[in-house]
Amino acid sequence: MTGTTTQERRERELQVARDQGRWLSDDEYESMEQQHQQRIVQNRRDSATRNKLIILTAICVLIPPLWPVALGLTLYLLFPKSVAKISLVAGLILGSLGVLLTAVLALFSVWLINLIF
Repeated sequence: MTGTTTQERRERELQVARDQGRWLSDDEYESMEQQHQQRIVQNRRDSATRNKLIILTAICVLIPPLWPVALGLTLYLLFPKSVAKISLVAGLILGSLGVLLTAVLALFSVWLINLIF
């Protein structure tokens, strides 16, 4: 097992050396290996999160009142970056409208109280 792992590591080092056009120092190689391991861990987390969202979407599809949630989750699963940007813009617009509506209602209330008294 150790022999094949060492052989695989040497092959990876050779491939990286070919790609970089030079041999990497031990520190550079360890840094690249660490980044590679972090990518693997992140991919596993993303996969687990995606599987949970798929299960949640399936549950929402089975319950008719939750169909809009299922639609939103489906769009997020299909287009995660686009839906995240759209959600951010929609949230900012709704927040701004909420603040504006609160201000208008406050002014209307003050006007109504002045009108009555």
